[in-house]
Amino acid sequence: MDARIEKVVTSGKVMLDDTEYDIESNTYVVGDDDTVIVIDPAFDAEAILKAVGEREVMAVICTDGRDGHLSAVLEVAEADEEDPAPIALHTRDRLLWRQHFRALANESEDAEFMKDLTPDLDIEDGGVFEIGDAQLEVMHTPGHTPGSICLYSEQLGVLFSGDTLHKGRPGRIGADYPELQEQLNSIGALLGPLPKETRVLPGQGDETTVGEEDSQWESWFALAQEPDES
Repeated sequence: MDARIEKVVTSGKVMLDDTEYDIESNTYVVGDDDTVIVIDPAFDAEAILKAVGEREVMAVICTDGRDGHLSAVLEVAEADEEDPAPIALHTRDRLLWRQHFRALANESEDAEFMKDLTPDLDIEDGGVFEIGDAQLEVMHTPGHTPGSICLYSEQLGVLFSGDTLHKGRPGRIGADYPELQEQLNSIGALLGPLPKETRVLPGQGDETTVGEEDSQWESWFALAQEPDES
């Protein structure tokens, strides 16, 4: 197996409903010795590009359009100024993208550039990205955001779950779930068909497995809205 996965953990702040949160985010660099795909570049582009090294970035994929997953996306995608990598985002998160970059435009000398910036690739359910000898299949999982996605690789035995699913609970920022019912439906449809031993690599926190999370899924309908005391 040529393709491998490297995780980079970075820290930063995100705004949600006028509240600022400190979070740690997971960025994944997937590829072989020559080329990589970067999933959810958050906060610290320098640390992410250090993991990339001299390899070519073939694409930068955002599993949703919230601030954390967009915070380092331009620096990582444009590290090679002569051949920047395309940025991929689901079409239903275009509004979040626009809000993020228009807010940045108010603080930037490149205001017009920021306002008009759009993703290079529109992700759709069932799409496939290829890297090394592995494929990453797009699974649309709305709930955390309208355009949230996960990426499944049968070859690597891995599900990149973004903020749709974290270890032990649905993914969230802060205490609330914007569309909990929809998110839980997405998780249930996601987990059911996948092998139980599949590793789940979330956008925040530790990894888990499909089997471990599937065994807890029904309980989340009652527990997910309770405050997180951890």
